[in-house]
Amino acid sequence: MEHYKEAHKETLVSTCKLLGVDRQVYYRAIKSKAQRQAIVQKVIALVRGIRNVMPKLGARKLYHLLKKELSALKVGRDKLFKILRANHMLITPKKSYHITTDSHHRFRKHKNLISTMEIEKPESVWVSDITYVGTRSNPSYLALITDAYSKKIVGYNISDSLSMEGSLQALNMALGNRMYKNQPLIHHSDRGLQYCSNEYQQLLMSNNISSSMTEKYDPYENAIAERVNGILKQEFDIARSIKDLDIKKKLIKDAIDIYNDQRPHLSNHMLTPEKMHKQNELKRKQYKSKKLNNDAPLFSFNL
Repeated sequence: MEHYKEAHKETLVSTCKLLGVDRQVYYRAIKSKAQRQAIVQKVIALVRGIRNVMPKLGARKLYHLLKKELSALKVGRDKLFKILRANHMLITPKKSYHITTDSHHRFRKHKNLISTMEIEKPESVWVSDITYVGTRSNPSYLALITDAYSKKIVGYNISDSLSMEGSLQALNMALGNRMYKNQPLIHHSDRGLQYCSNEYQQLLMSNNISSSMTEKYDPYENAIAERVNGILKQEFDIARSIKDLDIKKKLIKDAIDIYNDQRPHLSNHMLTPEKMHKQNELKRKQYKSKKLNNDAPLFSFNL
């Protein structure tokens, strides 16, 4: 064994001389490469630790959550992106769209009250929507109510039908979770049957909540609700093919709890929805979509 090491050392010395490379430089290069690989492995382990909870969290939010640990490893945001890209760990969002709105009905449709409104504090505007979380053979639907300022999901319900009952239960949950009960509140939704129904509107009125609705067939008119739907589907994979509704309800509850309490938002100055909801001093960041006209809502898309 010793003879082999000596022979290898002599061969290395001869090779270095032949190539005009200092042997110490060669060894430093080997050591440096090993150190870089060790850092990469540590970064990957940190990312996987977070993605065990939030499987498809994007790189910018990963950097925010891991900033202290990455700083200790001397890894900046650009380097984190490079490591994720090299290891095929960047997330590519996928879009899917299912129609859950039936606006052809006899009930009254309300005006859009928030098209030019500045939303400056929690529980001034709630946005509601229903999203598809099933399969053709096993349909199920998630009714959501989200605070437009904090992006906190304040009410939700999972059911196997598009009936009004699921939306009513989501609204009742939101009312039960309400923190600022003495300030004016607007409920914004599409013009679906569930939201226009007498029962839903009566529940809003009995709680002194004004009703606002989209006036065009454009998902960007209810952009916050659409975006939150997308986050739950793309990052938390809630639309998985699970037949048991009780299991699906538990998984979605866990996803919403993590979304509210752990996931930072760009539009919340990287606060979680829960933390953003408990204060009213920060001004939410707004990104106006090019697809909206001048009268359209100033919604935050970069969540």
